[in-house]
Amino acid sequence: MSMPLPLFGHGIVCLLAGALCALAQPSFAADARDSADKAATEWINLQVESARLKTDWQRQREVLESLASATEERAKSLEEKRDLTKARTAHEREQIEALQAKNRSAAADLKATEARLRVLVSKLAVIRPMLPPRLSDALEMSYRSLAESNLPTSERMQVAMTVLNRCAEFDHLVTVGQDKLNLDGEPPNKYFEVIYWGLSRGYAIDREARKAWLGMPAGERWAWQAQPGAYDHIVQLMAIAQDKNEPDFISVPAAVRRSVNAASGGAR
Repeated sequence: MSMPLPLFGHGIVCLLAGALCALAQPSFAADARDSADKAATEWINLQVESARLKTDWQRQREVLESLASATEERAKSLEEKRDLTKARTAHEREQIEALQAKNRSAAADLKATEARLRVLVSKLAVIRPMLPPRLSDALEMSYRSLAESNLPTSERMQVAMTVLNRCAEFDHLVTVGQDKLNLDGEPPNKYFEVIYWGLSRGYAIDREARKAWLGMPAGERWAWQAQPGAYDHIVQLMAIAQDKNEPDFISVPAAVRRSVNAASGGAR
C-alpha cells in the first residue's frame, strides 16, 4: 500500500534555499563594499595627487615666470651694453674697416707688382747674353739670386733694381780694362785689353798680334768681329781714355743698326 509524501517536504527545500541565500547575501555585500571602498580610495588618491601636481605646477610656474622675467631683464641689459659698446667703438671699427680696405688694396697691388716683376725678371734674363762681357760677369751673383724660386718678392725687386741700376751706370761710362774672352780663331779664355762705350759697343785688342775686334749686341748675344786695320786707332782711343794721350778725334769702326718703318716703308 502506497503512502503519499508529506507536503511539508517541499517547504523544507524552500527553507533550505532561503537559508543559503541568506548566508550568501552578506558575502556579496562585503565584496561590494570592498569594491566601493577601493574605488573611493583610488578617487581620493587621485584627487590628492591632482592637488599636489596643481600645487607643484603653480609653484614651478611662479619660478619659471620669475626666471623668464630675469632673463628678459638680462637680455635687455646686454642689448643696452652692446649698443653702448657699438657707440663707443664706432670710430675704432671705422679705422679697422679702413685698414682692412687698405690691406686688400695693398694685397692687390702686391699681386700686380709680382706679376710685373716676373715679366721684368724674364726680360733681364733675355738681355743678359747681349750685355758687355765685363758687365755680365759682374752681375753673375745678381742673376743667380733672380733665378732662385724661393726668393721673397721684396728681395727679388731689390736685386732686379740693382741689375737695372748697374746697367744704367755702365751705359754712361767708358770702361777700360782686361777681360777674359773667347774670340774666333783665338785660344779660349784669353785675356784681351778692352774698352767699352757704354752698352752699345766695345773694342778689344791683342798687342802682341796687333789685332783688333769690335764688339756689340748682335741678335740675342754680344758678338765680337775682327777689325783689320783698326788696331792703331783703337790703341790711341784707349790711351786717351786712360789719360795717356791728349784728347783728340779718333775714327774707330762702329755699326749702326737700321730699323724699317713698316708704315712709311722707309729706313731710319
